Amino acid sequence: MAEKTNWYSLKKEEISSKLNTDLKSGLSSEEAKKRLDEVGYNELVGKKGETIWQMLLEQFKDFLVLILIGASLVSAVVGETTDAIVIILIVILNAILGVVQEARASKALEALKKMAAPEAKVIRDGKVVEIPARELVPGDIVILEAGNYVPADLRLIESINLKIDEASLTGESVPSEKNAEVVLGGEVPLGDRNNSAFMGTVVTYGRGKGIVIETGMNTEIGLIAKMLESYEEEETPLQKKLDDLGKVLGIACLVICGIVFVLGIFEGNPLLDMFMTAVSLAVAAIPEGLPAIVTIVLALGMQRMVKRHAIIKKLHAVETLGSTTVICSDKTGTLTQNEMTARKVFVNGKFYSITGEGYKPIGEFYLDDQKYDPLSDSDLKMLLTISALCNDAKLEESGSNTEKSWRIMGDPTEGCLIVAAEKAGLSAEELNALTPRLQEIPFDSDRKRMTTFHLYNNSYFAFTKGAPDIMLSLSNRILKNNQVFDITDEDRKTILEANHGMASQALRVLGFAFKPVDSIPSHPDPAEVEKDMIFVGLVGMIDPARPEAKDAIKICKQAGIKPVMITGDYKDTAEAIAKELGMIDENSQALTGLDLDKMTDEELVSVANNVSVYARVSPVHKLRIVDAIKNNGHIVAMTGDGVNDAPALKRADIGIAMGITGTDVAKEAADMILTDDNFASIVAAVEEGRTIYANIRKFIFFLLSCNIAEILIIFVAMLAGLPVPLKPIQLLWLNLLTDAFPALALGMEAKEPGIMKKPPRNPNEPILDKKMNWQIAVQSTFMTIAVLGVFVFSLNSTSDLRVARTFAFATLIFSELLRAYTSRSEELLIYKIGFFSNLYMVGGTLLSFLLLIAVLYIPALREIFDTVKLSFYDWDIIVLFGILPFIAAEITKLFLARLQK
Repeated sequence: MAEKTNWYSLKKEEISSKLNTDLKSGLSSEEAKKRLDEVGYNELVGKKGETIWQMLLEQFKDFLVLILIGASLVSAVVGETTDAIVIILIVILNAILGVVQEARASKALEALKKMAAPEAKVIRDGKVVEIPARELVPGDIVILEAGNYVPADLRLIESINLKIDEASLTGESVPSEKNAEVVLGGEVPLGDRNNSAFMGTVVTYGRGKGIVIETGMNTEIGLIAKMLESYEEEETPLQKKLDDLGKVLGIACLVICGIVFVLGIFEGNPLLDMFMTAVSLAVAAIPEGLPAIVTIVLALGMQRMVKRHAIIKKLHAVETLGSTTVICSDKTGTLTQNEMTARKVFVNGKFYSITGEGYKPIGEFYLDDQKYDPLSDSDLKMLLTISALCNDAKLEESGSNTEKSWRIMGDPTEGCLIVAAEKAGLSAEELNALTPRLQEIPFDSDRKRMTTFHLYNNSYFAFTKGAPDIMLSLSNRILKNNQVFDITDEDRKTILEANHGMASQALRVLGFAFKPVDSIPSHPDPAEVEKDMIFVGLVGMIDPARPEAKDAIKICKQAGIKPVMITGDYKDTAEAIAKELGMIDENSQALTGLDLDKMTDEELVSVANNVSVYARVSPVHKLRIVDAIKNNGHIVAMTGDGVNDAPALKRADIGIAMGITGTDVAKEAADMILTDDNFASIVAAVEEGRTIYANIRKFIFFLLSCNIAEILIIFVAMLAGLPVPLKPIQLLWLNLLTDAFPALALGMEAKEPGIMKKPPRNPNEPILDKKMNWQIAVQSTFMTIAVLGVFVFSLNSTSDLRVARTFAFATLIFSELLRAYTSRSEELLIYKIGFFSNLYMVGGTLLSFLLLIAVLYIPALREIFDTVKLSFYDWDIIVLFGILPFIAAEITKLFLARLQK
């Protein structure tokens, strides 16, 4: 078959020869079958996804989980069966939670397949037939009509007013006008190949024919599929940090256990006793509940985000949002409304502005910042009448009286002209009924204009709209104050300046003219009709920015997050929208796809930090951009809604798809979906992500200070020649139940003030920073002092090891429950945040305390946990010693705050 080449640079006859096909009769059935056997079906093929069992096994690769499994095996070997069973149950619970949350594996390929047209109209054996699109082969002649999906990549050989919506592939908000006769030279971006059509895009207007040049995985959409499939999932920052933390804890645990075991043997202690002591230390060192609590807190965060219009598909993406430093956003439909809107009108030397949002026919006209009645101006009324009548689009209304919605059927550019007329009080439907279209000369890309004929005010008229410079060149008169005058050079200069001024604001501009005709021609000749016209005015339109996006971007900047626009649209348009939203300043750069093609990856990395707008880019460019930003050490969130966004969504640290306008491909490739397509919801999600990460730090802070205290209690007791104060089953109870409920409550802590006014944390910053390490050291030390103090006091008073261990057990739990309250903020004192402001904490600590009471006062549990019943007066010393770590924590916060200042 044909080699990969730039088909857009060849004439249709050359392509016909290269692909050995006849432009009129197409391929023969036999030749088509032969080619199908050679190249395969016209469909997208993907690799097999993971099974549930494979996903389950993935959950056991975590280093901390492996250490837990090892600890359970050791417990089983030495006869501590209860310990072993409990640890294994916790590991299994954590694995199941992880699989349930992440079971919806990526289905991007299935979504891509759905976009392929199920049927295609082709010419085979000289006849027009319909075949399954999957049976298309290179060389087939395909017929395109309005409403059709393009079934393969085509080089057009015929186009009649053909327009194709390529927004999902290129990001352009306006349908692309196609011209089969054009031959393009050099390297041409995807969005500018106006002699080609691409698989998965939609014909919105006109008709045409094309030769199939690529099928299946070799199409532009197939190349995207390959990119998605070749991409390997990366660990999130939290996963990396938890894994590092697990390794540190595991190694430290093994080292300490080894030291204690060897020391004990040298001191002459029995081998089995020392082995059990080492097991006690292992149980004390590892926060068994940590993996499960992290999973549960992230899952709860996912549920909260749903209320803020964000669906998180992957568990750890919740935290990743909080560390985001750059948000790469598609323009069309994300930062803009994806609804072309007429903003300015130029008539008779005056500029009028139009308010209103999208396709809603509600808005006002203004002249010199004063509200203006457009129907009181005959010239303006004439322009709006022409724009409504010389128009093939329709405005449709749906919904109830309380919640109405509008949509445009047809070309968005024509649709916004109808909306502008409606805002002025001119109904396109009523105008067409009173002034029906009697004849037309359809738009084509060569003439760049359209003309319709009407009976208007008892006379016949031709109404024309088109490119401003062409409309001006065809006009020899001009309408001023409802009178017709010869057009002067000064008039032309004024109109061209007005056109340039609107274009410089990234407005798409159309010109309007008319002329009386004696009769309606049966076969109108454009050259005869479209000359000596009466020029009326200009209309400038744009796909406007979302109003809420501007506020969201402002908050992003306050939070130290850089917003970057990546779009397939033109550079001028992209820069204008970016300026309006406050995304760029005098130090910002804007690059195009052609600029990127000239750069090496290293050069792009060097300039990426200064670029805020990337325009006219392709899917491959988006991947390079995301990689360049990541190589500068950033955590990248990528938003988008089109097929063209899918690979970059996959490659980014977190991909965010639009839920309403987004394609299935984008949704399946993303980590998060916005249910309201609102950029502002991303900011809310980032805020939630920051809060969740802060809370994860809080409960890790809490758990580790407790676990290190447990290690020190046993280690120091051994060095002092004391009996081991706590048994393995007691330590396991502490780690899995007593500590778990307060830790979960810390995960539900409300956001702290000013969380979105702080810069993003350094992605390389460990979970435990120096400040937190100091606080853990202080807490662990004071808890060790408190527990060993009670243990020695009780041992000296009663000489009963079981009683002393019970005192130590109760004191440690009491101090840890108070410790949970001080962990609610790393900086604020408990009286500032309120002791009872987190009801989850109140409930969690109360439940943990009741569990302690159960272990002390229920006979069956006393036997299992080797405790004794304490009297009411025994609690005095427990409370006295147990409150010491709480006081030390609050004093440490004050000291560190002053030291920081």
